[in-house]
Amino acid sequence: MVDRLSTLQIFESGVSTILQRQAELDRTQQELATGKRILSPSDDPGGAVKALDLREDIARIDQFQRNAATAEGQLAFGETTLSGVTTVLQRVRELTVQANNATQTPETRAAIAAEIRERLAEVTDLANTRDGNDEYLFGGFQSRNAPFSVRGGEVSYRGDDGQRFLDIAAGTQIAVRDPGSRVFLEVPAGNGSFDIAVAGNAGSAVVSEFSADGGFLPDDYSITFTQALPSDPITFNITDGDGADLVPAVTGDYTPGEAISFRGARVVVEGTPADGDAIDIVATPRQSIFETLDEIATALERATGTPANDAEINNALASGLVNLDQGIGNILEVRAEIGVRLNRIESQQQINEEFNLQLQTTLSDVEDVDFAEAISRLNLQLVALQAAQQTYVSTQRLSLFDFL
Repeated sequence: MVDRLSTLQIFESGVSTILQRQAELDRTQQELATGKRILSPSDDPGGAVKALDLREDIARIDQFQRNAATAEGQLAFGETTLSGVTTVLQRVRELTVQANNATQTPETRAAIAAEIRERLAEVTDLANTRDGNDEYLFGGFQSRNAPFSVRGGEVSYRGDDGQRFLDIAAGTQIAVRDPGSRVFLEVPAGNGSFDIAVAGNAGSAVVSEFSADGGFLPDDYSITFTQALPSDPITFNITDGDGADLVPAVTGDYTPGEAISFRGARVVVEGTPADGDAIDIVATPRQSIFETLDEIATALERATGTPANDAEINNALASGLVNLDQGIGNILEVRAEIGVRLNRIESQQQINEEFNLQLQTTLSDVEDVDFAEAISRLNLQLVALQAAQQTYVSTQRLSLFDFL
Protein backbone atom coordinates (compact mmCIF):
# COMPACT_ATOMS: atom_id res chain seq x y z
CA MET A 1 0.00 0.00 0.00
CA VAL A 2 1.45 3.33 -0.99
CA ASP A 3 1.04 6.37 1.31
CA ARG A 4 0.19 9.50 -0.50
CA LEU A 5 0.89 13.04 0.69
CA SER A 6 -1.11 15.90 -0.56
CA THR A 7 0.49 19.18 -1.51
CA LEU A 8 -1.25 20.84 1.46
CA GLN A 9 0.23 18.32 3.87
CA ILE A 10 3.70 18.89 2.47
CA PHE A 11 3.33 22.68 2.85
CA GLU A 12 1.94 22.40 6.38
CA SER A 13 4.74 20.04 7.44
CA GLY A 14 7.39 22.36 6.05
CA VAL A 15 5.91 25.45 7.71
CA SER A 16 5.51 23.62 11.03
CA THR A 17 9.14 22.49 10.96
CA ILE A 18 10.34 26.03 10.21
CA LEU A 19 8.22 27.53 13.00
CA GLN A 20 9.46 24.91 15.45
CA ARG A 21 13.09 25.62 14.55
CA GLN A 22 12.45 29.38 14.83
CA ALA A 23 10.87 28.93 18.27
CA GLU A 24 13.87 26.91 19.45
CA LEU A 25 16.23 29.54 18.05
CA ASP A 26 14.26 32.37 19.68
CA ARG A 27 14.36 30.56 23.03
CA THR A 28 18.13 30.20 22.85
CA GLN A 29 18.54 33.84 21.83
CA GLN A 30 16.48 34.93 24.89
CA GLU A 31 18.67 32.81 27.15
CA LEU A 32 21.80 34.42 25.73
CA ALA A 33 20.30 37.91 25.94
CA THR A 34 19.14 37.57 29.57
CA GLY A 35 21.87 35.23 30.77
CA LYS A 36 19.16 33.10 32.40
CA ARG A 37 18.15 29.56 31.55
CA ILE A 38 14.88 29.80 33.52
CA LEU A 39 12.74 32.30 31.64
CA SER A 40 9.45 31.17 33.17
CA PRO A 41 8.53 28.85 36.08
CA SER A 42 7.45 26.14 33.65
CA ASP A 43 11.02 25.85 32.34
CA ASP A 44 12.17 24.38 35.68
CA PRO A 45 9.54 24.50 38.48
CA GLY A 46 11.95 23.26 41.16
CA GLY A 47 14.71 25.61 40.06
CA ALA A 48 12.27 28.54 39.85
CA VAL A 49 11.13 28.02 43.46
CA LYS A 50 14.70 27.75 44.67
CA ALA A 51 15.69 30.89 42.77
CA LEU A 52 12.75 32.77 44.31
CA ASP A 53 13.83 31.74 47.82
CA LEU A 54 17.39 32.77 47.11
CA ARG A 55 16.28 36.18 45.82
CA GLU A 56 14.23 36.74 48.98
CA ASP A 57 17.29 35.91 51.11
CA ILE A 58 19.43 38.29 49.06
CA ALA A 59 16.83 41.07 49.35
CA ARG A 60 16.69 40.54 53.11
CA ILE A 61 20.47 40.80 53.41
CA ASP A 62 20.44 43.92 51.25
CA GLN A 63 17.93 45.43 53.69
CA PHE A 64 20.18 44.45 56.60
CA GLN A 65 23.07 46.21 54.87
CA ARG A 66 20.99 49.35 54.40
CA ASN A 67 20.00 49.22 58.05
CA ALA A 68 23.64 48.80 59.03
CA ALA A 69 24.62 51.82 56.95
CA THR A 70 21.83 53.86 58.57
CA ALA A 71 22.84 52.72 62.05
CA GLU A 72 26.48 53.50 61.32
CA GLY A 73 25.60 57.02 60.22
CA GLN A 74 23.39 57.73 63.24
CA LEU A 75 25.92 56.35 65.71
CA ALA A 76 28.76 58.32 64.11
CA PHE A 77 26.65 61.48 64.29
CA GLY A 78 25.82 60.80 67.94
CA GLU A 79 29.48 60.16 68.77
CA THR A 80 30.48 63.43 67.11
CA THR A 81 27.85 65.29 69.13
CA LEU A 82 29.03 63.73 72.38
CA SER A 83 32.60 64.60 71.47
CA GLY A 84 31.46 68.22 71.35
CA VAL A 85 29.81 67.83 74.77
CA THR A 86 33.05 66.41 76.18
CA THR A 87 35.00 69.37 74.84
CA VAL A 88 32.58 71.81 76.49
CA LEU A 89 32.72 69.99 79.84
CA GLN A 90 36.51 69.94 79.73
CA ARG A 91 36.45 73.70 79.26
CA VAL A 92 34.08 74.10 82.22
CA ARG A 93 36.43 71.99 84.30
CA GLU A 94 39.33 74.29 83.43
CA LEU A 95 37.23 77.29 84.40
CA THR A 96 36.23 75.65 87.68
CA VAL A 97 39.84 74.93 88.61
CA GLN A 98 40.71 78.51 87.72
CA ALA A 99 37.83 79.90 89.82
CA ASN A 100 38.85 77.79 92.83
CA ASN A 101 42.13 79.69 93.12
CA ALA A 102 42.43 81.87 96.22
CA THR A 103 43.62 84.82 94.10
CA GLN A 104 40.24 85.16 92.40
CA THR A 105 38.02 88.10 93.30
CA PRO A 106 34.21 88.22 93.31
CA GLU A 107 34.40 90.11 90.00
CA THR A 108 36.59 87.55 88.25
CA ARG A 109 34.48 84.72 89.60
CA ALA A 110 31.36 86.43 88.29
CA ALA A 111 32.99 86.65 84.84
CA ILE A 112 33.85 82.94 84.98
CA ALA A 113 30.27 82.19 86.03
CA ALA A 114 29.01 84.07 82.98
CA GLU A 115 31.10 81.89 80.68
CA ILE A 116 29.93 78.75 82.44
CA ARG A 117 26.34 79.88 81.85
CA GLU A 118 27.14 80.15 78.15
CA ARG A 119 28.69 76.69 78.23
CA LEU A 120 25.56 75.38 79.92
CA ALA A 121 23.48 76.77 77.06
CA GLU A 122 25.90 75.16 74.60
CA VAL A 123 25.53 71.75 76.25
CA THR A 124 21.74 72.16 76.14
CA ASP A 125 21.89 72.94 72.43
CA LEU A 126 24.06 69.88 71.80
CA ALA A 127 21.62 67.75 73.81
CA ASN A 128 18.88 68.99 71.44
CA THR A 129 20.81 68.04 68.30
CA ARG A 130 18.72 66.84 65.34
CA ASP A 131 19.75 64.43 62.61
CA GLY A 132 19.15 64.57 58.86
CA ASN A 133 15.58 63.34 59.33
CA ASP A 134 14.86 66.30 61.64
CA GLU A 135 14.60 63.95 64.61
CA TYR A 136 16.20 64.67 67.99
CA LEU A 137 19.05 62.32 68.81
CA PHE A 138 18.54 62.15 72.56
CA GLY A 139 14.74 62.21 72.92
CA GLY A 140 14.20 58.45 73.11
CA PHE A 141 10.96 57.57 71.31
CA GLN A 142 9.81 61.22 71.57
CA SER A 143 12.12 62.23 68.75
CA ARG A 144 9.88 64.89 67.19
CA ASN A 145 10.02 67.28 70.16
CA ALA A 146 13.06 68.94 71.69
CA PRO A 147 13.93 66.70 74.67
CA PHE A 148 15.50 69.44 76.80
CA SER A 149 13.95 72.79 77.59
CA VAL A 150 15.10 75.67 79.78
CA ARG A 151 12.65 77.47 82.05
CA GLY A 152 13.72 79.82 84.79
CA GLY A 153 17.30 78.65 84.45
CA GLU A 154 16.34 74.99 85.01
CA VAL A 155 16.70 72.35 82.34
CA SER A 156 13.87 69.79 82.15
CA TYR A 157 13.69 66.58 80.12
CA ARG A 158 10.62 65.90 77.97
CA GLY A 159 11.83 62.75 76.26
CA ASP A 160 11.62 59.16 77.51
CA ASP A 161 13.94 56.24 78.19
CA GLY A 162 13.23 54.53 74.87
CA GLN A 163 16.13 53.24 72.80
CA ARG A 164 15.82 52.61 69.07
CA PHE A 165 17.17 49.48 67.44
CA LEU A 166 17.75 48.38 63.85
CA ASP A 167 18.08 44.82 62.53
CA ILE A 168 21.49 44.33 60.92
CA ALA A 169 21.20 40.53 60.59
CA ALA A 170 18.70 37.79 61.33
CA GLY A 171 18.24 37.88 65.10
CA THR A 172 20.79 40.69 65.52
CA GLN A 173 19.78 44.20 66.54
CA ILE A 174 21.90 47.25 67.25
CA ALA A 175 20.99 50.30 69.32
CA VAL A 176 21.30 53.41 67.16
CA ARG A 177 20.47 56.05 69.78
CA ASP A 178 20.81 56.65 73.49
CA PRO A 179 18.09 58.46 75.44
CA GLY A 180 18.97 61.78 76.98
CA SER A 181 18.17 60.42 80.44
CA ARG A 182 21.02 57.91 80.06
CA VAL A 183 23.49 60.43 78.67
CA PHE A 184 22.82 63.66 80.57
CA LEU A 185 20.59 62.96 83.58
CA GLU A 186 21.42 59.67 85.27
CA VAL A 187 24.97 60.64 86.20
CA PRO A 188 26.40 59.39 89.51
CA ALA A 189 27.28 62.29 91.78
CA GLY A 190 30.15 62.52 94.22
CA ASN A 191 32.22 59.35 94.49
CA GLY A 192 29.39 57.15 93.27
CA SER A 193 28.38 56.14 96.80
CA PHE A 194 27.69 59.55 98.30
CA ASP A 195 28.10 63.24 97.67
CA ILE A 196 28.91 66.18 99.91
CA ALA A 197 26.58 69.16 100.38
CA VAL A 198 27.76 72.22 102.30
CA ALA A 199 25.76 75.45 102.43
CA GLY A 200 25.09 78.27 104.88
CA ASN A 201 28.03 77.55 107.17
CA ALA A 202 29.64 80.41 109.06
CA GLY A 203 33.08 78.87 109.44
CA SER A 204 35.88 78.13 106.99
CA ALA A 205 35.63 74.34 106.96
CA VAL A 206 36.33 72.79 103.57
CA VAL A 207 35.99 69.12 102.58
CA SER A 208 39.30 68.23 100.96
CA GLU A 209 38.68 64.53 100.43
CA PHE A 210 35.91 61.96 100.74
CA SER A 211 35.58 58.31 99.81
CA ALA A 212 33.66 55.11 100.54
CA ASP A 213 34.72 51.51 100.84
CA GLY A 214 32.79 48.30 100.28
CA GLY A 215 31.31 48.47 103.76
CA PHE A 216 29.52 51.78 103.22
CA LEU A 217 25.94 51.73 104.49
CA PRO A 218 23.85 53.90 102.13
CA ASP A 219 21.96 56.59 104.00
CA ASP A 220 21.89 60.33 104.37
CA TYR A 221 24.18 61.57 107.13
CA SER A 222 25.15 64.89 108.66
CA ILE A 223 28.41 65.85 110.38
CA THR A 224 27.61 68.65 112.83
CA PHE A 225 30.31 70.70 114.54
CA THR A 226 29.90 72.17 118.02
CA GLN A 227 31.92 74.73 120.00
CA ALA A 228 29.99 76.25 122.88
CA LEU A 229 32.78 78.64 123.92
CA PRO A 230 35.77 79.92 121.96
CA SER A 231 38.02 78.23 124.47
CA ASP A 232 36.31 74.87 124.06
CA PRO A 233 37.55 72.31 121.54
CA ILE A 234 35.55 71.86 118.36
CA THR A 235 33.70 68.57 118.43
CA PHE A 236 31.72 66.70 115.80
CA ASN A 237 28.76 64.39 115.91
CA ILE A 238 27.22 62.33 113.12
CA THR A 239 23.49 61.80 112.68
CA ASP A 240 21.55 59.74 110.15
CA GLY A 241 18.93 60.85 107.66
CA ASP A 242 16.29 61.03 110.40
CA GLY A 243 18.46 63.27 112.55
CA ALA A 244 19.15 60.55 115.12
CA ASP A 245 22.60 59.88 116.53
CA LEU A 246 24.34 56.83 115.14
CA VAL A 247 24.43 53.70 117.26
CA PRO A 248 27.10 53.32 118.41
CA ALA A 249 27.64 57.06 118.48
CA VAL A 250 30.31 58.57 116.23
CA THR A 251 31.62 61.72 117.89
CA GLY A 252 34.90 63.26 118.95
CA ASP A 253 37.20 66.24 118.83
CA TYR A 254 37.72 67.81 115.43
CA THR A 255 41.28 67.95 114.09
CA PRO A 256 41.83 69.69 110.73
CA GLY A 257 43.06 67.26 108.09
CA GLU A 258 42.23 64.19 110.15
CA ALA A 259 39.78 61.78 108.53
CA ILE A 260 36.33 61.29 110.05
CA SER A 261 35.33 57.70 109.36
CA PHE A 262 31.98 55.98 109.95
CA ARG A 263 29.97 53.16 108.37
CA GLY A 264 32.37 52.78 105.44
CA ALA A 265 32.57 56.53 104.71
CA ARG A 266 35.69 58.64 105.06
CA VAL A 267 35.63 62.45 105.07
CA VAL A 268 38.62 64.76 105.47
CA VAL A 269 37.84 68.34 106.54
CA GLU A 270 40.25 71.29 106.52
CA GLY A 271 39.79 74.73 108.04
CA THR A 272 37.86 75.85 111.11
CA PRO A 273 34.12 75.18 111.31
CA ALA A 274 31.93 77.47 113.38
CA ASP A 275 29.53 76.31 116.05
CA GLY A 276 26.50 74.70 114.40
CA ASP A 277 28.15 74.25 110.99
CA ALA A 278 27.24 70.99 109.24
CA ILE A 279 28.40 68.90 106.33
CA ASP A 280 25.65 66.81 104.75
CA ILE A 281 26.29 63.47 103.10
CA VAL A 282 23.82 62.39 100.40
CA ALA A 283 23.89 58.66 99.66
CA THR A 284 23.71 57.13 96.14
CA PRO A 285 22.91 60.44 94.46
CA ARG A 286 22.20 61.08 90.80
CA GLN A 287 22.67 64.49 89.31
CA SER A 288 22.30 65.77 85.78
CA ILE A 289 25.14 67.46 83.95
CA PHE A 290 22.98 70.57 83.70
CA GLU A 291 22.54 70.72 87.48
CA THR A 292 26.28 70.37 87.99
CA LEU A 293 27.05 73.30 85.71
CA ASP A 294 24.27 75.38 87.21
CA GLU A 295 25.48 74.76 90.77
CA ILE A 296 29.03 75.78 89.87
CA ALA A 297 27.84 78.97 88.19
CA THR A 298 25.47 79.77 91.07
CA ALA A 299 28.23 79.38 93.66
CA LEU A 300 30.52 81.74 91.72
CA GLU A 301 27.75 84.30 91.25
CA ARG A 302 27.30 84.44 95.04
CA ALA A 303 30.95 85.26 95.71
CA THR A 304 31.41 88.04 98.29
CA GLY A 305 35.03 87.60 99.31
CA THR A 306 34.41 86.81 103.01
CA PRO A 307 36.24 83.85 104.60
CA ALA A 308 32.99 81.96 105.17
CA ASN A 309 31.88 82.61 101.61
CA ASP A 310 35.27 81.54 100.26
CA ALA A 311 34.94 78.28 102.18
CA GLU A 312 31.44 77.76 100.78
CA ILE A 313 32.70 78.40 97.26
CA ASN A 314 35.65 76.06 97.76
CA ASN A 315 33.29 73.31 98.93
CA ALA A 316 30.90 73.94 96.03
CA LEU A 317 33.69 73.96 93.44
CA ALA A 318 35.37 70.89 94.90
CA SER A 319 32.06 69.05 94.72
CA GLY A 320 31.46 70.49 91.26
CA LEU A 321 34.82 69.18 90.01
CA VAL A 322 33.99 65.70 91.27
CA ASN A 323 30.59 65.80 89.60
CA LEU A 324 32.08 67.20 86.41
CA ASP A 325 34.48 64.26 86.31
CA GLN A 326 31.51 61.93 86.81
CA GLY A 327 29.65 63.66 83.98
CA ILE A 328 32.66 63.49 81.65
CA GLY A 329 33.17 59.86 82.61
CA ASN A 330 29.53 59.08 81.86
CA ILE A 331 29.78 60.73 78.42
CA LEU A 332 32.99 58.82 77.70
CA GLU A 333 31.28 55.59 78.75
CA VAL A 334 28.43 56.23 76.29
CA ARG A 335 30.95 57.06 73.57
CA ALA A 336 32.79 53.81 74.30
CA GLU A 337 29.51 51.91 73.96
CA ILE A 338 28.93 53.63 70.62
CA GLY A 339 32.40 52.59 69.51
CA VAL A 340 31.64 48.98 70.40
CA ARG A 341 28.42 49.15 68.38
CA LEU A 342 30.24 50.65 65.39
CA ASN A 343 32.79 47.83 65.50
CA ARG A 344 29.98 45.29 65.70
CA ILE A 345 28.26 46.85 62.70
CA GLU A 346 31.46 46.76 60.66
CA SER A 347 31.98 43.11 61.53
CA GLN A 348 28.37 42.22 60.68
CA GLN A 349 28.57 44.08 57.37
CA GLN A 350 31.51 41.90 56.35
CA ILE A 351 29.62 38.77 57.35
CA ASN A 352 26.57 39.95 55.37
CA GLU A 353 28.71 40.61 52.30
CA GLU A 354 30.21 37.13 52.45
CA PHE A 355 26.79 35.52 52.91
CA ASN A 356 25.40 37.61 50.06
CA LEU A 357 28.21 36.45 47.79
CA GLN A 358 27.47 32.82 48.63
CA LEU A 359 23.79 33.30 47.86
CA GLN A 360 24.57 35.06 44.58
CA THR A 361 26.84 32.18 43.58
CA THR A 362 24.16 29.61 44.41
CA LEU A 363 21.53 31.62 42.51
CA SER A 364 23.84 31.79 39.50
CA ASP A 365 24.27 28.01 39.55
CA VAL A 366 20.49 27.58 39.64
CA GLU A 367 19.31 29.99 36.94
CA ASP A 368 22.24 31.29 34.90
CA VAL A 369 22.79 29.95 31.39
CA ASP A 370 25.90 28.05 30.29
CA PHE A 371 27.05 30.40 27.54
CA ALA A 372 29.37 27.92 25.85
CA GLU A 373 26.63 25.31 25.61
CA ALA A 374 24.01 27.87 24.55
CA ILE A 375 26.19 29.31 21.78
CA SER A 376 26.89 25.82 20.43
CA ARG A 377 23.17 25.07 20.58
CA LEU A 378 22.42 28.35 18.80
CA ASN A 379 24.73 27.44 15.91
CA LEU A 380 23.13 24.01 15.57
CA GLN A 381 19.67 25.56 15.62
CA LEU A 382 20.67 28.05 12.93
CA VAL A 383 21.83 25.18 10.73
CA ALA A 384 18.62 23.26 11.43
CA LEU A 385 16.50 26.32 10.59
CA GLN A 386 18.38 26.89 7.32
CA ALA A 387 17.96 23.21 6.42
CA ALA A 388 14.22 23.38 7.14
CA GLN A 389 13.88 26.52 5.04
CA GLN A 390 15.81 25.01 2.10
CA THR A 391 13.81 21.77 2.33
CA TYR A 392 10.58 23.75 2.28
CA VAL A 393 11.70 25.63 -0.82
CA SER A 394 12.58 22.37 -2.56
CA THR A 395 9.43 20.49 -1.64
CA GLN A 396 7.05 23.27 -2.67
CA ARG A 397 8.18 22.68 -6.30
CA LEU A 398 7.02 19.03 -6.33
CA SER A 399 3.48 19.84 -7.41
CA LEU A 400 2.33 17.93 -10.59
CA PHE A 401 1.16 21.20 -12.01
CA ASP A 402 4.78 22.13 -12.49
CA PHE A 403 5.11 19.31 -15.00
CA LEU A 404 1.94 19.86 -17.03
